[in-house]
Amino acid sequence: MDNSKISLGPKGIAPLSGHCMCGAVSFEIDEPLIGGAYCWCTRCQRRTGTAFSTSALTVPGSTRFTGDEDHIRVFEPGDGGWNKCSCKLCGGQTHTFNPENPDVVLIRFGALDQDPVTRPMAHQFVDYAPAWYQVPDDGLPRFPERLDWSLVDFDS
Repeated sequence: MDNSKISLGPKGIAPLSGHCMCGAVSFEIDEPLIGGAYCWCTRCQRRTGTAFSTSALTVPGSTRFTGDEDHIRVFEPGDGGWNKCSCKLCGGQTHTFNPENPDVVLIRFGALDQDPVTRPMAHQFVDYAPAWYQVPDDGLPRFPERLDWSLVDFDS
């Protein structure tokens, strides 16, 4: 990975809305998403039962939960990782948040009701990709561990 800046891609839209599979957990986002990434870490693999997850960073404070927040199940990994959230009823994964700053939220692309226009800009934790599913050769930057946000060009 060279040290050139990573483009955020097309400017997203707002407002956005989304929900879990059964609709008990729902949310609204009043700012365009900052940027997204594919995550190949083993935690995401276990959480989703797939090879990777796709999430987008929201503007801090822009996400509001509109469904019954009592239906949100929070898994706290306890090792400094972000808290993972799903619906207690259907198991649908909706978001994750930074335990040190709960206003910093990542929304799961699959939980959105509409196309956010924002696209994933990188692959992170590619060193953990499973042997049975290769990281696609799509031209996006790859990071062996976590995406280095200092390389993101927020002015693009």
